[in-house]
Amino acid sequence: MPVALGIDPGSKFTGYGLAAREGTRLRFIAAGRIPAKTREPLPVRLRHIFEGLQKVIDQYSPDLVAVEDIFFAKNVRSAVRLGHVRGVVLLAAAQAGLPVYEYSPAIIKLAVVGYGQAEKKQVNLMVKNILGLDDDLAEDASDALAAAICHLNQTPALQGTDG
Repeated sequence: MPVALGIDPGSKFTGYGLAAREGTRLRFIAAGRIPAKTREPLPVRLRHIFEGLQKVIDQYSPDLVAVEDIFFAKNVRSAVRLGHVRGVVLLAAAQAGLPVYEYSPAIIKLAVVGYGQAEKKQVNLMVKNILGLDDDLAEDASDALAAAICHLNQTPALQGTDG
């Protein structure tokens, strides 16, 4: 039963979501968001994200990490900050010995909604539908779960045949 940790890097909140493949079905494990404490200096914010990811990895022992790739930033400064957050995400995964798979937002949306330009609300609804969730999810957590779902659905070697 492969467990995927999906991560949606963000400079204010980094979303995480864990899902597992059981035969032909996907099962929800956990989801949440790691706050970056925006009033703190960037290095301190990055440390909070790193430590939060370490706790998630230690608690749930995922088999792999699926992370959303950078596709857009409001300005160069935002892009650089997001790059720093992604670096922390990659470091946390590497330190835990986890393989990392990167997907563009369009590929994730296509895998979850069937349309690469889907709105975040559509992604959220489909994530809840696919995983059988009733409760609302934070946008960051939903996007992270979408990355995990994308990986689990697009990797035939992980799908298994015990159906």
